[in-house]
Amino acid sequence: MNHSERFVFIAEWYDPNASLFRRYELLFYPGDGSVEMHDVKNHRTFLKRTKYEDLHLEDLFIGNKVNVFSRQLVLIDYGDQYTARQLGSKKEKTLALIKPDAVSKAGEIIEIINKAGFTLTKLKMMTLSRKEATDFHIDHQSRPFLNELIQFITSGPIIAMEILRDDAICEWKKLLGPANSGLARTDAPGSIRAVFGTDGIRNAAHGPDSLSCAAREMELFFPSSGVCGPANTAKFTNCTTCCIVKPHAISEGLLGKILMAIRDAGFEISAMQMFNMDRVNVEEFYEVYKGVVSEYNILHARDIIYFVFIWLTSFSMIVCVHHVAANGIISFLFMGNGDRNVFWPLCSHGDSTD
Repeated sequence: MNHSERFVFIAEWYDPNASLFRRYELLFYPGDGSVEMHDVKNHRTFLKRTKYEDLHLEDLFIGNKVNVFSRQLVLIDYGDQYTARQLGSKKEKTLALIKPDAVSKAGEIIEIINKAGFTLTKLKMMTLSRKEATDFHIDHQSRPFLNELIQFITSGPIIAMEILRDDAICEWKKLLGPANSGLARTDAPGSIRAVFGTDGIRNAAHGPDSLSCAAREMELFFPSSGVCGPANTAKFTNCTTCCIVKPHAISEGLLGKILMAIRDAGFEISAMQMFNMDRVNVEEFYEVYKGVVSEYNILHARDIIYFVFIWLTSFSMIVCVHHVAANGIISFLFMGNGDRNVFWPLCSHGDSTD
């Protein structure tokens, strides 16, 4: 591999002490995984070329937030024409929608998405109102089966995701297969709709056909204006608790496997959403561990990117697992009739089950 090849991005970092944004050139060398930073305003080197294992080529796209030595940087532009040509020409975002009939198979579908080389950048479980469903199916307004489509998409929770890769729209459509699941089982037997769908309406998942369609649909589910969008599905009962999937598990492509393990252990996922947390939020989240565990500094230094919060619903039993490791602390409080032995091997330095 060419160790001199480098990709350059313009990145911003919010300095909370000065209450202003500072701009840097971020240089990434894929040959050895090293990084370098230059202060744009002062025209000086901010970070000499240093190997950094927690940043990868797939993390580098416009709009993403990356963590470099405890600084959360927002990539706002390409730093040179070479980087723009190499990384910007084919990179696309698209919507991946899991429909009500396949929500129970979300783990398997996300695993397929991960293995196909996609990066998951947004995720939310939600329910659609009839108006939202009508807006979503605007291209089917003249179709005789429109009402059936609307009734189905509003019949239960859905999972909307923003996924990223080269030629994302085309590649996601290939994974989906033909719109009619019966035809998919003949023409593309390994496709998502063939495996998880039933017919032309209940066909497991959806993907837009074009860039303009993808932009319109993502604006519906993930509004850029900052409004909430479609309603979430959280159930707040005595048998509900929160499970958090941490950044390293997401970046290692383990989210699908984790969702399958939770389901197979007898728990219902009643709500789920991906959040991007900044350093202030993370320090507040980990405050209970300050002065308690020696890994506290590692916790809030590393885990500053994507978290997936999952609401679990079940009955009768409480299981609490604490896992303390070099990469942080994972805390689960499971309430239900699932088998705690499924998750207990995760515990190394945890408290007693009392």
